[in-house]
Amino acid sequence: MFKNTNKNKVFIGIIVLLVVILGLVLFFFLKKTGVKEVKNDYSVVYLATGEVYVGELCTFPQLKLKNGYILATGQDPTDPKKANFQLNPLSDTLWSPKHIFLNRDQVVFYGPLLSTSKIARTLAEQVK
Repeated sequence: MFKNTNKNKVFIGIIVLLVVILGLVLFFFLKKTGVKEVKNDYSVVYLATGEVYVGELCTFPQLKLKNGYILATGQDPTDPKKANFQLNPLSDTLWSPKHIFLNRDQVVFYGPLLSTSKIARTLAEQVK
């Protein structure tokens, strides 16, 4: 049925090589252009350290947060039983990063914010 098995092996080898090269080219193109696997306006990222970040999350090829904020908590001065939450832009921090890369091993969960959430509304008001 299959004659010239050496020719068939060479043909299959060439096809496999072309598929691998095409995959590598596509991977590096996506990495260079920053194409996002999932596009959401704002996402929340909760780390194992307890830090909570909010921003534009890119999940491919690695987790990268742009236009990020860190959620800071503190005691309410009028009622010590209550906590105050504050969004602090990462651009206002001492190290002021353009974006941050997140270690997947330290991420407990991440996901898109609902446009009706308090954080999303606060960020929308800041942009206006």
